Amino acid sequence: MKEHKEDLIKIILSSVLLCVITVITKVLFKELPVFAQILLYAVPYLIVAWEVLQEAFEGIIHGEFFDESFLMCVATLGAFAIGEYPEAVFVMLFFQVGELFEHIASDRSRKSISALMDIRPDKASIEKDGEIIEVDPKTVNINDIIVVRPGERIPLDGIITEGESTLDTSALTGESLPVNAAKGDSVSSGCINLSGAIHIKVTSSFENSTVSKILDLVENASEKKAKTERFITKFSRIYTPVVVCLAAALAVIPSVITGDARTWIYRALMFLVVSCPCALVVSIPLSYFSGIGGASRKGILIKGAESLEALTAIRSAVFDKTGTLTKGSFSVTAIHPSDIDERDLLHIAAAAESYSEHPISLSLKAAYGKTPDPSEIKNVEEISGHGVSAEIGNKRVLVGNGRLMGKYGIEYHDCHRAGTIVHIAVDGKYAGHIVISDTLKPDSKEAIAQLKGDGIRTVMLTGDRKATAESVAAELGLDEFHAELLPQDKVTEIEKILKSGSAAFVGDGINDAPCLARADVGVSMGVLGSDAAIEAADIVLMDDSVKKLPLAIKISKKTHGIVIQNIVFSIFIKVLILALSACGLLNMWFAAFADVGVLIIAVLNATRAMRINR
Repeated sequence: MKEHKEDLIKIILSSVLLCVITVITKVLFKELPVFAQILLYAVPYLIVAWEVLQEAFEGIIHGEFFDESFLMCVATLGAFAIGEYPEAVFVMLFFQVGELFEHIASDRSRKSISALMDIRPDKASIEKDGEIIEVDPKTVNINDIIVVRPGERIPLDGIITEGESTLDTSALTGESLPVNAAKGDSVSSGCINLSGAIHIKVTSSFENSTVSKILDLVENASEKKAKTERFITKFSRIYTPVVVCLAAALAVIPSVITGDARTWIYRALMFLVVSCPCALVVSIPLSYFSGIGGASRKGILIKGAESLEALTAIRSAVFDKTGTLTKGSFSVTAIHPSDIDERDLLHIAAAAESYSEHPISLSLKAAYGKTPDPSEIKNVEEISGHGVSAEIGNKRVLVGNGRLMGKYGIEYHDCHRAGTIVHIAVDGKYAGHIVISDTLKPDSKEAIAQLKGDGIRTVMLTGDRKATAESVAAELGLDEFHAELLPQDKVTEIEKILKSGSAAFVGDGINDAPCLARADVGVSMGVLGSDAAIEAADIVLMDDSVKKLPLAIKISKKTHGIVIQNIVFSIFIKVLILALSACGLLNMWFAAFADVGVLIIAVLNATRAMRINR
């Protein structure tokens, strides 16, 4: 409220002066000259109207006549012209009260985001030559070692090289429970170090850090308008000139017929006061902004009102499997060699995958237990959707799925065990396979159940083999699944699903970016998600929890409901008051009160979008 102290003082001062001057002119000095009354009432009027008059004048200069400032000025100056001085001040006073409520509500929404987004540290403690030096985070380079003490925010993304601690990730994820972090764990900028000092090897520049990306997403969210917002903007551009013409007709035509110009000019001015569509123009964007702010407090970053509105219409939720519905933390659960030693088979697979950071590759390297000699690895080629080809020593090695074996005409046999099967061939001969298993995220089943409860079809698209996909789909209770898909096949499936209604796609990998972009709503995992996936997505779930998708849909539906309520309520009351004022059944005091009352109610209703229960 401190930011609006000046506006509040103006309103209170103008109100007091209006009361005093009304007593003077209506009770104590009833025969006060008109010129003196104008001068007296001009004082409280100018106190509250000066900025509005300036805005109207600037609008006229730029050719933007029909905004709320112009309407208020015409109505109140017209009231002065016909001798309704108290009404003129009162109308402008109530208009400013409505503006004050609007600004307070807007600031509350912005502060909810600003407080959440006030997570970018302005300093980093860097370790150089055994000394700790405080520097600007923008000057820190990749691979530098920074030190974060207890109570400090992590300034840059990185990997812990020394120490262990618990981290407060609530600013990023909306979750209040602290997270344990130790040597080797990845940490994101913006988190608060709660306990022990940790040393972090920086893995991304300041501009590409998690916190910078979040700030960029939130700051640009208001630029993407929803269809409803765009409709209201177009509506007001047509509506306002129409009502000005109707007001002019109301003032002129009956005056000519009846000869009572003063009465009809007064009614026309009331008509103008009521006609201002500010309740719609203000409350609709504010509703979406509040919804985006409420979502961000829950760790759901929505890139704009358009994305928030699109969520209300989705009929299908389509998921990637690995890293989305499952943890993406693979481990080798079986090694089945064919005429080769188990250790040798694992060595070949780990060596071929040594340059990849894919979860399956990482699990093979972890199972092997040591880093393969780089000098023995040559001509590594990644074959999209199939696997890897490489030279290990003097042998040509193929490591990948059944499609890779089929591509090179190599006979292979599948495995009875559930999981991802990695087939290996050496010099064109099948050498065996390795089984790698993933585990479901603990909240995936609940998220799917909630979506199905909302009448949303759930589909999984995966490049994994059919047996594994079938097992996951059955455990989660998915409506449908498609397995053994190449990246381009996933896009084809998405396009088929879109034919039956709006769809959201949830994914986290680089190969998910085309699907995220093609779906009506692309939803990316923020912590584990790749940069490409986050860039292509409309919505980012900051804690990688699929359960946030039903919550995001709930927020979108509540926000959309509030928008519809404000539209129906504002238009109904507006039409009613316009009709009553045109018929002379209202005076200007009540017209102003009704108009501002509608605005205040609509604004207060809009702020409800910020309050979302899980």
